[in-house]
Formats: sequence, structure tokens, C-alpha cells
Amino acid sequence: MSRLVLKDNIIASASCKSWCEAALSVRVVEKHPWLLSFSKRSSLFELHDPVQSKSYTLNLPDLAESTVRYSSHSWLLMHASTTKDLFFFNPFTRELISLPKSTLPFQAIAFSSPPTSDNCVVVALNFKLRQHYVTISTCHPGATEWITEAFPAALLYYMKSKLVYLNDRFYCFTFGGDSLYSFHPSSRTWVCLADVYHYHQLQGGWERRETFLAEKQGELFLVFTCGKEKPVVFKQGSLQWEKMSSTELDGFTIFFSSYYSQIRTNLPWMRKNLCSLRFGNNRMRCLSYSFDKSRYNPHKGSLSWLKLVSRPKCLWIDPPDNVLDYLG
Repeated sequence: MSRLVLKDNIIASASCKSWCEAALSVRVVEKHPWLLSFSKRSSLFELHDPVQSKSYTLNLPDLAESTVRYSSHSWLLMHASTTKDLFFFNPFTRELISLPKSTLPFQAIAFSSPPTSDNCVVVALNFKLRQHYVTISTCHPGATEWITEAFPAALLYYMKSKLVYLNDRFYCFTFGGDSLYSFHPSSRTWVCLADVYHYHQLQGGWERRETFLAEKQGELFLVFTCGKEKPVVFKQGSLQWEKMSSTELDGFTIFFSSYYSQIRTNLPWMRKNLCSLRFGNNRMRCLSYSFDKSRYNPHKGSLSWLKLVSRPKCLWIDPPDNVLDYLG
């Protein structure tokens, strides 16, 4: 039942009482993200459903000559290569929402909620390491201009994680300084929250380390990976970061990419796994780490859908409930 899409789940539930109970039990399971793969400045995108092992090719001419900068809530935040315009695009509904023009550079950008909502805000960060400050620009759909302000930031290197929105704040983790920063758009306050010294526990060189932030049910999680070492997961406690044990990770499935990271619970097909996307041999490789087995899963086996995809860039994206209506 867990491998059926919602439409087939409903049909199966009408067969008999036991099938109905089984179908209802898996409907409460969280939706799994899909994999969206693409090439730079190309209008062809591919959607991959990891549970059904199905792929769909999308021709999106509105995205030709554009680059994905962020993804959340089924939406993409795009950056036009020629005009430098920023705009939202939904690859399922094909909706496009423009943002005000901006010539300011940025190293990271994110948005809080779907651009169709009233409380959507876009935040862009640009770190000035030698000057020890960061410029933060904000706007929202329907605005006519960006608002930019500089804040002090004593960084040793640069921002490592992508921005994550949680409880009215945007968070980022800095590389080298090992600090967590937050920005509150309404009050326009920029705060350094905590140091994370655990980052030095990894043995690999700095250039091989990856850092991911994700939120889940009001909590913030920080994940460190390095080559084939065991990933380390922390949860932000009331006073400090708390390292999560294998038992505490039971039921978690963590999806990470360089565009957006997310956590799911109780996915019956791959509990206690971390799925990451890494580039190699001119294509993106989907890797899965099992916290139960303490190793990366082989490419063949129960997670055989984690295969090489044909395009060099990938991200996890949330499909709408009626996703097949848009792909038919």
C-alpha cells in the first residue's frame, strides 16, 4: 500500500475491510519528495518518483537560460542568466511570479513560504569577509524594490549551509567560524546564536566537508558529512546543540541537496536513511547512508532507485497532492 499513489490507494481501499484499514494506515505517512534533475541553461527537466521508480520529462521554455537558486513548497526560485532577474516558477502548475529587479550580488537566497501566500518574504545574503559584515536584502512578491542593509559578521571563512526558514527567522551555518546565524525579517535583526565545535570531529579536509541545515516540526537540525565517514546529526536544544543517537534517528529520513534540505518521518520504504546528492563523473550521484547498518548503501539492492541520473544538477522537490494531473 505504501508504494501506491493516492488515487490507487483509494481504489484499493474499496476491495475489502482489511485492505481499507491497510490503505488508511499508510495515508498518514508523510509524502516523499521527488528528484528534479536538470542542466544549466536548459529548458528540459526530469522528475523522478523514487517510490514508483518512474521518470517524467518536462519541457519548461520559461526556464531556458536560467539557474535554480532555491527550492521549497513545490516552487523554484530562478535567476535569469542574461537579465539577472529573479522570479518564482512552479514546474507543476507552470505559474511564474516576478520579483523586483536587483543588481546586488548574493551568495545565498531563500524564501519563507509559497509566493502565492501573503507572508512570503525573500532574503538574500552577501558576505564581505575582509570587511567583516554581511549585506542582507529582502523583498516580497508584489514589491517594487529590494530593501538592503549591512550587519556586522565576524566570519573566518564563508557561509557553508543554505538558508533555512523556521519560526519567522532565516538560519545559516558558517564554515570555519562554526557559528549559527539568524535573521528576523520583520524586525531586521541579525544575531549570532551559537558555536558548533563538533564540526572538527570529522577527519577529512575542509574542502570535502558538507554541512546541511533542515527544520522539522519547529526544530532545527544540523548535519555534517565528509566523504564516506559516518554523517553526524545534531538537534538544537534549549541551550546547545545535542548530538542525536541512532535510536533518536529512528523513523527519520533526511534528504539533502545543495539547494534545499528536508526531513521526513515514518517513510516505510527507507527509514533511518540519509539521502544526499553528489556530483561525479560528469553527472549527479544519489547516495544513501543507512544509520542502522552504519554504511552507505550499495547502488544495487533495496534502494536501487538511487541511481545515476542523466543530468548534472539535482534537487529534492515537494510534489503537489495531485501531481499526476499535471504530468498526464
